[in-house]
Amino acid sequence: MKTKKKLTLRPLGNRVLVQRLEQEETLKGGIILPDSAKKKQESARVVAVGKGKSTDDGKILPMPVKEGDLILMDKYAGQEVTVDDEEFIVLRSDDIIAIIED
Repeated sequence: MKTKKKLTLRPLGNRVLVQRLEQEETLKGGIILPDSAKKKQESARVVAVGKGKSTDDGKILPMPVKEGDLILMDKYAGQEVTVDDEEFIVLRSDDIIAIIED
């Protein structure tokens, strides 16, 4: 019997793999919002990072974020992907607005 192999994504270049933070689905009055009415969260947790951006002379610029960082990103940035029933976003490091610090 074959077991299902778990897929992994490794971003290339100056790309970052992030996962949006879960948001509250029920309002104070107990009203539950459908997915289409929810506001997309602009904050996310960094899951994986690429090696960095290559310059014209072959040098690699270091990434501004690392795995585990909490970030603020452009609202419509990146490409949404689903892997093993989990949703992720692959975006360029330039689409990251800020790192959220505790």
